[in-house]
This record gives sequence, C-alpha cells and structure tokens, in this order.
Amino acid sequence: MSDSTISPSTKVPKISNFRWVIFATMFLLLAINLMDRITLSIGMPYIKEEFNLSPTMQGLILSSFFWSYALLQVPGGWLLDRFGPRKVITGALFGWGFFQAIIGLATGGLSLILARIGLGVMEAPVSPSGAKLSSTWLTQSERGRGAVIMDSGSPLGVAVGGIIVAHLIILFDSWRITFVVVGIVTMALGFVAWKVLRDRPAEHPKVDQKEVAYIAAGNRIDAAKADEDAPTKGLGISWLTMIAIMVGRASWGMVYWGLLTWGPSYLAQAQGLKLASIGNSTFLIFIMGTLGCLFSGFFVDFLVKKGVSHNIAMKSLLSLSGIVGLIALYALSTITNPVFAVGLLSVAAFFMMFGSLYWSFPAILAPKDRVGLVGGLMNMANSCAGILVPILVGVILQATGSYESVLVYFAICAGCYTLGTLCINFNKLPVKGGQLSFQK
Repeated sequence: MSDSTISPSTKVPKISNFRWVIFATMFLLLAINLMDRITLSIGMPYIKEEFNLSPTMQGLILSSFFWSYALLQVPGGWLLDRFGPRKVITGALFGWGFFQAIIGLATGGLSLILARIGLGVMEAPVSPSGAKLSSTWLTQSERGRGAVIMDSGSPLGVAVGGIIVAHLIILFDSWRITFVVVGIVTMALGFVAWKVLRDRPAEHPKVDQKEVAYIAAGNRIDAAKADEDAPTKGLGISWLTMIAIMVGRASWGMVYWGLLTWGPSYLAQAQGLKLASIGNSTFLIFIMGTLGCLFSGFFVDFLVKKGVSHNIAMKSLLSLSGIVGLIALYALSTITNPVFAVGLLSVAAFFMMFGSLYWSFPAILAPKDRVGLVGGLMNMANSCAGILVPILVGVILQATGSYESVLVYFAICAGCYTLGTLCINFNKLPVKGGQLSFQK
C-alpha cells in the first residue's frame, strides 16, 4: 500500500467528527491544569501570613512544582507510549487533584513544598499526552488546530482561573477550603477523562467507521507490515532537530513563564497599577494570548490544505511570532505609560502564543511509538525554563534595580526562540525500519 493523504478536492462523506470532542476535552483539562498551578500564587498572600513565610521560602515553594515536573517529562512521555493517554491522563487527574487538595491541610512551608512536588509529578504527562493523541486522532492537515485547541487552555486557565480562585477564597473566606474544593473538582474530572478519551479512534463507541477511515487516509501509512511492527531505533528523529526544538521551546518558555511569574510585579512596580487593574490587565493579556494561539493553529492548517509545506507554514508563522515578540518586548523596556505597556504586552502575548504550534511537532516529526518521548523532551526544556526564569529575573532585578534589563532579556529569548525554530527540519518524516518518508 502506498502513502496517501486527503487532497483538498477529495469529497469526504459526512462523518462523526468525534475527534474534536477529544481535543475539546484536552482544552478543558489544560485549562484546569494551569488553574491548579496558579492557585498557590493567588493564595500566597494569605498563606505567607499564616505560616510566616520569608520571601526566600515563598520562592522555593512556588518553584518546587517545576522540580519534579521537569524531571519527569521524559518518564511521563515513556508512560504515554507504553500505556496510552487514556490510562495515564485519568491517573494523572486523580493524582494531581489529590495533591492539590492536601495543600489545604498543609502545616508549614515544608509540607507545601512536598505537596507541590507531588503535584508536579502527577501533572508531568498531561501536556505530552496531547501530542500523543494528535498522532492517532488527527490527520496531518489537522494537527496544527489540534495542538492549539489543546494548548489554548493554558493561557485561558491563567486568565480565568485567577479570577475564579480569588472569588472562591472570598466566598469561603478560606484558602484551605478553596484548595480542597479545586482538588475534588480535578479528581472528578478523572471520571470524565476515562469516559471520553480513547487511545485510538477505532476504540471509541461514538466514532463511526467513516471517521476512522478518514483519519487513516489522512496520515502516512507504512508500505510494509514488517516495518509497521518493527520498533523504532533511538529517538526516531535527528538529534539536531530535537536540540533545535528544545532550544526553541525553552526560549519561548523563558518569555511565557517570565511574564506569568513576574508580569504582575512589573505592572505594579514599573507601571504603578493597583490590584484591580493588575487583575484586569492580566486577564486581557492572556485572553489575547488565547486568541493568538487559536489563530495560529487554524491558519497553519489552512495553509497546509492549500498546498503550503509544513516547513514553510510553520517556520513563517513562528518566525513572525518571535520577531514581533522581540520588537514588542524590547520596545516595552522604554514605555512608561501603563496603557501602552498593557497594549504592547497584549500584542506580544498574541504573537508569542503562536508557539503553541510546537505541540504539533512530535506528531508531525516522530514515529507513533516515539511521540510521547519527543513531546516529553520538548516539555522538559519548557519546564526547565519555568525553573530558571524566576531566579534569573530576580538576579537581574537585584543587579540593575529596574525592569528594563529584564524586558531586554525577554526580547533576546524571543530571538533565540526564532532561531531555534528555523533550525528544525520539517521536510523529512522518519518512519520505522530505517526508511524516510518525504512530505512537502
């Protein structure tokens, strides 16, 4: 059987389209994922008073999530390849909901750190699971949309989750009860994940045979059964491409996690905004990020359907993303008007969130039995940025006394993200058996 794809002119019969329910579910889970991560940041003003935490201990507590999260990205990817997304995601939801809830029972800084480490362990495989599902549920021309539908839950979770958590603390007049409630809701979503998700389309009772055939026809198919059964040697893609992906993703993560952790402080200290204005501004900035995320995925899939290669489509959009981000962040270092500052941050967020397309890379570039591993390595690089950037920004602020150098640093990271993306080779699609299949 020769390789085949769906051409734009092919008439496709009406199908069930349940694959988009799968990715809408992943969108919800990623939004809850990010909301759970920032709950501690929202509650920290109350927690630090109760436990009399020093600024250094607060920083360690906030950073501790990424210690285990980054370390377990590769093992989490291996678990996905070994046991499949359905079992891993369901187990992760019960696990991270449990650790989120027991934060409400914390007795001090050490117990908070241990609970956050546990939270990082259980959340580690969630983002790579989207890449794994993309490789089995979506055609090649749909993976850009799949990646951003899933990943757009992240900035939306930050934008909306902060507001929800703040109001829950006010409603219950207790940060402890809020953590327990959020944890129980997360565990309840484990039942939803088990009911909705399946590792492959043919396993789901709500997916008809037309949709299964459509997905199969829209993907490359190995010519020989022996090749299909043979295990992939090594990583399945070149290490040069893997390093480029990790450099690009880590540089992007420096900007994303930097703005997430230090953005409110920048708005307060450098631009003089009050608490209510900071909340509204953060909501606007990350909503713009959500829109940019969705736009990039739908537009890149539109380009691919029109015959533009993945190589050109991806590199064009992501280069535009990095260049605009670089310009906006560098210009921000000279802005003193808070309205202009929030506007530039919103522009930067819109374009920088094109970086969500990175989650389509494992499914596009790696063999199916290495998608989880490649996604894990990529997210490990992003997570390492999450560990380092709060510390680096603190060092820069202490050394310079202003946010100008911090914003220049973010601009440099946007440039490195662009260079890393340009070094990725999308032209060769490795398959099993040591052969290469070429896509446009």
